[in-house]
Amino acid sequence: MAEHKIFAGPRVRRIRNTLSLTQTAMAEALGISPSYLNLIERNQRPLTVQLLLKLASVYKVDLDELQGEATGSVSLLREVFSDPLLAGEVPGDQELIEVSEAAPNATSGIIKLYRAYREQAARLTDLAELLAREGHETALSAARLPADEVREYFERRPNYHASIDEAAERFHEELKPAEDIGGALRNWLKTQHGIVVRTLPVHTMPGLRRRYDRHSMRLFLSERLSPFDQLREVAMEVAQIALNDAIVAELDGCGFSSNEARRIARFELARYAAHALIMPYGGFLAAAQRARYDVDVLRSRYGVSYEMVANRLTMLQRPGASGVPFFMLEIDIAGNRFRRAGAQGFPQVRFGGHCPKLNVHAAFAQPGQILVDAVEMPDGAEFLVVSRTLEGPQGAFSERVRRTALLLGCDISFRDETVYGQAVANMPGGPVPIGAACRTCERQGCLARAEPPVTRPLGLDEMVTGLSVFDFQ
Repeated sequence: MAEHKIFAGPRVRRIRNTLSLTQTAMAEALGISPSYLNLIERNQRPLTVQLLLKLASVYKVDLDELQGEATGSVSLLREVFSDPLLAGEVPGDQELIEVSEAAPNATSGIIKLYRAYREQAARLTDLAELLAREGHETALSAARLPADEVREYFERRPNYHASIDEAAERFHEELKPAEDIGGALRNWLKTQHGIVVRTLPVHTMPGLRRRYDRHSMRLFLSERLSPFDQLREVAMEVAQIALNDAIVAELDGCGFSSNEARRIARFELARYAAHALIMPYGGFLAAAQRARYDVDVLRSRYGVSYEMVANRLTMLQRPGASGVPFFMLEIDIAGNRFRRAGAQGFPQVRFGGHCPKLNVHAAFAQPGQILVDAVEMPDGAEFLVVSRTLEGPQGAFSERVRRTALLLGCDISFRDETVYGQAVANMPGGPVPIGAACRTCERQGCLARAEPPVTRPLGLDEMVTGLSVFDFQ
């Protein structure tokens, strides 16, 4: 047996208490003094190999139980205390270990309560969506991280900020970039503010996209970024200087609850402003309408990425000069949702975006290909959805490629205004039947169902088995 220190005081104490022994009685049986046993139980002394063997022979104790650490319970406790509700009371790893070892039953109870709390929160969210769909407003609240607060704010409102777009158009006219917006923005930074843009190799900036050095007045960009992403980073830097007043005014009207939320929101507004600088509203809207919202045509016209054009299309909602009201959803291959935005607010209630039958999930099997579908909700609402994968920053040979997928959608009534409408005009079988999410969808016999609906009991019948393990009555 390897010679290493094993501190298992709480476990030894638990064995003694289970057997209703005093420290004196246990010490005598183990051949040690009561004071030494007391030190062991308080983790002031380690268990020796001889003591481990003695405990095993006298009390029939499993050696693995004494030597093993409660790593599983510790990791679960760490998850519990990472919840925003307990953000101000995060214990250290050693404290979590002590709690787990000293009170394993209490630890198990805490974990069960937390799981029940999360399940209840999920059910309340599902029910809130159902009530909202029926026209009933709810006031359910939960502890949120600043990032969640910002995300929810921008998802629920139209993805259009008039003051920023107008300021960006005025600045673009003054800049007169001709055909080289990237060169014009870099030149403006250098001539007006003495800021020089440099691209650095991966080994110099291994974990950064960009870094602004205030002392040398240089903006460093990682060579991992595509030319399109580098253009956006430069545009964001210009926007935070030239459009600062418009960004701050918009930020002041958001009413965020903390400085951290304001900082995150400022970044999002700067990103919005960068798109407005590169693709000014009036010209972009006219180009989009001429191209019938063909994303590939527009990305070539403006020298930007597919994602940048799709993002900009959700912003075309100027009163009196609006485009097709697109909404957008970006996910990774595991289904994690990064961004949701819409010209009229992301249609969470009407569309949801959580259905596994959406083509945004199938896009990962066909990287770089554009998938077009018409989809139908249980209430009869139909949408045109266009999905494609996106490539992240360039990775090295030994790194796994970061790939996400983006869904661009609109109400089916705008189908004929887009180049994608003809692809779904004569779809065999008609629109794909989907739901907002499995937990709120009551479609019977769905092969893709991943969870039971909260509104129906499961149809457990020994004599009849349905297509899904979550079939319901």
